[in-house]
Amino acid sequence: MGYEELPSAWAANATATSERAIFTVPAAADYGQNLLPWISDPKAKDPQALCPGYKATLVTGGKRGDRSGSAVGTSFTAHLDLAGKACNVYGNDVEHLTLTVDYQASDRLHVGIVPRYLGPENATWFVLPEELVPKPSGSATLSASAAASTPTTAKKSAKDRRTTPSKPSSGSSSQSDLVFSWSNSPTFGFTVTRKSSGDVLFSTAGKKLVFEDQFIEFVSPLPENYNLYGLGEVIHGFRLGNNLTRTIYAADVGDNIDANIYGSHPFYLDTRYYEKTTGKYVANAVSASSDKSTACKSTGSYKSATHGVFLRNAHPQEVVLTPAGITWRTIGGSIDLYFYSGPNAVDVMQSYQQTTVGLPAMQQYFTFGFHQCRWGYQNWTVLQEVVDNFKAANIPLETIWTDIDYMNQYRDFENDNNTFSYEEGAEFLAKLHANGQHYVPIVDSAIYAPNPENASDAYPTYDRGVDADAFMLNPDGSLYIGEVWPGYTVFPDWIGAALNGTGAFKWWSNEFVEWYKNVAFDGIWIDMSEVSSFCVGSCGSKNLTLNPVHPGFQLPGEPGNLVTNYPEGFSKTNSSEAASASSVAAAQATPTTSSNGTSASATSTSTSTSYLRTEPTPGGRDINYPPYVINNIQGDLAVHAVSPNATHHGGYVEYDTHNLFGHQILNATYNALLAAIPEKRPFIIGRSTFAGSGKWAGHWGGDNTSLWSYMVFSISQALSFSIFGVPMFGVDTCGFNGNSDMELCSRWMQLSAFFPFYRNHNVLAAIPQEPYVWSAVAEASRTAMAIRYSLLPYMYTLFADAHGTGTTVMRALSWEFPNEPWLANADHQFLLGPALLVTPCLEQGASTVKGVFPGAESNTLWYDWYNQTAVDQSWLTAGKNVTLDAPLGHIPVFVRGGYILPLQEPGQTTKESRANPWDVLVALDGTGAAAGELYLDDGESVAPSTSTWVELAASSGSLVATPQGNYSPESPPALANVTVLGVAHKPRRVSFNGAALSSSDWTYSSERLHVTGLDAKTSGGAWNSKWTVSWK
Repeated sequence: MGYEELPSAWAANATATSERAIFTVPAAADYGQNLLPWISDPKAKDPQALCPGYKATLVTGGKRGDRSGSAVGTSFTAHLDLAGKACNVYGNDVEHLTLTVDYQASDRLHVGIVPRYLGPENATWFVLPEELVPKPSGSATLSASAAASTPTTAKKSAKDRRTTPSKPSSGSSSQSDLVFSWSNSPTFGFTVTRKSSGDVLFSTAGKKLVFEDQFIEFVSPLPENYNLYGLGEVIHGFRLGNNLTRTIYAADVGDNIDANIYGSHPFYLDTRYYEKTTGKYVANAVSASSDKSTACKSTGSYKSATHGVFLRNAHPQEVVLTPAGITWRTIGGSIDLYFYSGPNAVDVMQSYQQTTVGLPAMQQYFTFGFHQCRWGYQNWTVLQEVVDNFKAANIPLETIWTDIDYMNQYRDFENDNNTFSYEEGAEFLAKLHANGQHYVPIVDSAIYAPNPENASDAYPTYDRGVDADAFMLNPDGSLYIGEVWPGYTVFPDWIGAALNGTGAFKWWSNEFVEWYKNVAFDGIWIDMSEVSSFCVGSCGSKNLTLNPVHPGFQLPGEPGNLVTNYPEGFSKTNSSEAASASSVAAAQATPTTSSNGTSASATSTSTSTSYLRTEPTPGGRDINYPPYVINNIQGDLAVHAVSPNATHHGGYVEYDTHNLFGHQILNATYNALLAAIPEKRPFIIGRSTFAGSGKWAGHWGGDNTSLWSYMVFSISQALSFSIFGVPMFGVDTCGFNGNSDMELCSRWMQLSAFFPFYRNHNVLAAIPQEPYVWSAVAEASRTAMAIRYSLLPYMYTLFADAHGTGTTVMRALSWEFPNEPWLANADHQFLLGPALLVTPCLEQGASTVKGVFPGAESNTLWYDWYNQTAVDQSWLTAGKNVTLDAPLGHIPVFVRGGYILPLQEPGQTTKESRANPWDVLVALDGTGAAAGELYLDDGESVAPSTSTWVELAASSGSLVATPQGNYSPESPPALANVTVLGVAHKPRRVSFNGAALSSSDWTYSSERLHVTGLDAKTSGGAWNSKWTVSWK
């Protein structure tokens, strides 16, 4: 994109803000070309009809004839040559390709297709460097670059199987359950089959392979009513369905449903169900099957198999799901496919993380407490008031956050000296930390470019970045200057730093180190990292003398963007408040006021009704307007983003790397925090992510809206990021955009209490929504937080497992109960780990909720968390929806029989909770057995010097705790209570380490045994030695 000086008429149109009169960039600066996406274009060309496909020749490493064959041994190669006249439908056909097939591990198959002839002039178009996205190798569990980027886990003394990834055997066709075969009839196609069942998992046979410099397409059929999950980032039901176009292109846009948003994850799970007796594939129960004979019934007996597919490609993509199957298109790169055989979803996700993208970061213990934020906390005094209000309301608060309000004119690494001075901040943070609480500020992804004609506008961070060659360039070598919150800005060049050694990473670390000397933050929130720019092209290159400038849209609360919307049903349940809000909105409204009044960066578009269509450029690429138009939510690729022709040091262009900016800024920030706070694990929450970002950071769901529908979708979002290997996930509880209300916020605060990342956050100028604002929300929050904080040891142990093995934290019901087809679309309930079933009320005005209790076939028992009794046996019927009481303030939670939960008495902070006495909750299964585990360390060190794993096992009337390791805090808390659920008969004797307990130390009722008085017997610490509680 070019750049030009803004017309003088625009420059005269200055806008007065609350602080100063500054130039407002016209909205038209963010208008791109009107483009019609392929899926909506009646004139779109059909590549399958027009293109010739390829023929395979010079096949090596396989059994073959002239027209077909299969891969044997460990690898297989072939030449693929264009089978006819080039079609050049959306780019220039690549006439000669190379196919490589590798059986990399017993459960992983790689299929790669790249141009046969690559040179300096075109390699960047097709090859994704391993320095940016590691490529799994044949025998290693993690590639060297992935392992080097993965944070070190807490070292363990025992339980190696829990914190060491399983190592799949070296691959070969004989060891693998995946079979690769190919055919030249009528043109080249390949098929991946599951050997054990003969099921075709993926097949391009009978379809054309299209491979051009700006367009790749491959097509595979899928079985009837298939079950695909993943392909993010999108707000959608958990099961993707078979009528969906998934665009994968990182976009800065409020959380639109069924559109591309912040992250890029070209990975999916495919789960298939079969009759157990016949092996016949059956359509699941989520919708009616056209063939009623194959519709599954809850009375049937089934099994399932899941495989995974990952396309290692960072270019803009589009995945079209239809009833017939999947069409995968990308406008650059290569075909770099990985198939994971499973055979269950957990196996696939673990293999994906262990061998391909890296294991998720281990979080500090404090990060599992409650976090409070909003855009609009104006100064340190306001922050202190919020902290004090939580304490007064007796609501736990772990971490207070600040949005961009703290910044000096929205500039990274500089505080506003008037409102967030370093001196006042040091006092605030010292008091906060003394209370065991924490602070996290936001850091944006763009760097202000100071006005060269205004000496007082100097910005040392920018100057140091220029000296380090840390910023992206225009094609002519000048700095690419876009626009974000502070005004005209430059953008860190992570790609140039990773591939060519320029200084962005070191510069970024140095800025954090220096800033930390003034602000003792405890984590970092990375925003705007798609990467976002509020204008098309290098709009600031000739306009820096206007800086600082105001964005070309109103911020929330400014005239024309009042925040006046409320959740569904608000007028019914809050009629007087709704009437008042409506009259205020009407009185304050201007002719341009949006009815939503929520978006801080609305979707930009031209008002033109004509559409730009481009044809392939012979011998080159049109990277600004590629001939194939993906269904990007912003239309033009350059709208609200750094333009495709922005250039990185060393020659890469943004067109080829856009989806990696958010990934690499998390890499840079992870290392920056290690430099600034080397003794502690980095805590980062990022907005834009890519495959593997979880090894550095967590993610929040972005700018959602205070609507019931967004609360519903938050579960699907969380489960999807479990698939992607980003377990530290949460959403803006109570909603970001718009105004929340008492009912929605009550329900949402309780739901999010069972998400790994738990934060309340809302937009500038919306009404306050801290949980203490409404008495009902305060009470609901206290109830849910008491459960959450008691479960912190369980949650922390889940993360230790996830960090060590790639297992999941938030879990879909279908993952834990894989042989129940009726769970394939279950996304209104979820499991926290294997042991807790959460069934939230997600409907406005409801006082009951329907839920299923899975596991009937395996005789799974469930216990009510609150009354600690087994649920009614009539509820334990396969696929049965049970109506549960869920009055406002109550969230149904159930404990799964067969599991043991280590608990601690909840405090107001995680530090306080860690010092409180221990409880153990044992939920026996139908055989009287249960098991669990506990991981202990200091909760913060990158590599703790000591740690302990505790094995908890119950059977035959005894509970045994077996610690292995040597972690012990200075004052280890004692064991207070043990509660055993499902004890069929009242015991005659209860003992601890063989010594009988007094009858006053235990009670029995409703098959519940509650043992107390253990504090004195474990005064040296609950986990310092082995112990046994027996009941006979």
